[in-house]
Amino acid sequence: MYILFIFLIFLEAQQEPVWDGNKVEMISEKLASDVYAFYDKNANELNAKGGAAATSGGLIVGERGSLLIETLLNKRLNTQVQELSQKLSNNKPILFAVNTSSHGDHWYGNMYLPATTLIIQHIHAKQYIDEHLDHDKQFMIQNFGTGRGIEEIKARTGDILVEKGSKIRIDLGGKLVEIIDFGFAQTGGDLFVWEPQSKVLWTGNPIVSPKPALPWLLDGHLIETLETIKKVYQFLPSDARIIPGHGVMIKREDLQWHIDYLTAVQNNVQKAINQGLNQEQTIKNVTDSMQNFRGYVLFDWIHSGLNVPKAFEELKSNHI
Repeated sequence: MYILFIFLIFLEAQQEPVWDGNKVEMISEKLASDVYAFYDKNANELNAKGGAAATSGGLIVGERGSLLIETLLNKRLNTQVQELSQKLSNNKPILFAVNTSSHGDHWYGNMYLPATTLIIQHIHAKQYIDEHLDHDKQFMIQNFGTGRGIEEIKARTGDILVEKGSKIRIDLGGKLVEIIDFGFAQTGGDLFVWEPQSKVLWTGNPIVSPKPALPWLLDGHLIETLETIKKVYQFLPSDARIIPGHGVMIKREDLQWHIDYLTAVQNNVQKAINQGLNQEQTIKNVTDSMQNFRGYVLFDWIHSGLNVPKAFEELKSNHI
């Protein structure tokens, strides 16, 4: 499933993608020596309004070459980050590319990388792509529209696979990078990229963008997702910086918003179940009681249309 799942209704109303792969311009931000974030140039403005930006990524450069984080939706966007990578690394080769999930806007650009670049994926992400590529391309076209370079995508999956609950270390020469599975965070195949020297973490979609954005429980697993984000919070030093999946840099303390939100969903849905409310009643009750988490442009779709129903199904099942 995709980060844009609930956009189906939204897009029908808007008649255009929430962000357009034919228009987005990627820019870089230097976070430390040889460590960079890549953003949609409008990401800061969009995030400040509670809106969605295109996929964020990054680059870590070592003496031997670089590691690219996310390869983006199409050839046009991938070309932009490859050009940025060459400029920022003084033409060092891209030795590795990490896809943080199986969502197409994070990996479709794999096919445009040099043949010598090794792709790093979670084993579950590779399995999902191998089994569902045609369906996913149709789904992404439905979300982003035709003529966005999705039709031509062919699968190029992981050369290096991260097993469930594990991590790997990559030595770029003077730069060590950790690729970590902290647990179920959105897809069950989520990877976090940690550069310990600069204390920067890329989260992919488990943290979509800064407050007031909310986590997306696309596949449910409220309890596991909450525990994973808490685990990430405990892992990070107080001065860590975080690059979310679709937004600009945030700080460790900003994760508390996401933790507080999921905790409130769990507590309020469980209370409704204990009171004997059905799903429709629970959605209304929990939405009314959590107005302090509004501000995200997709609040009604994500909170009321996705997260609360998924939480109800999970907690109701546990209650029986």
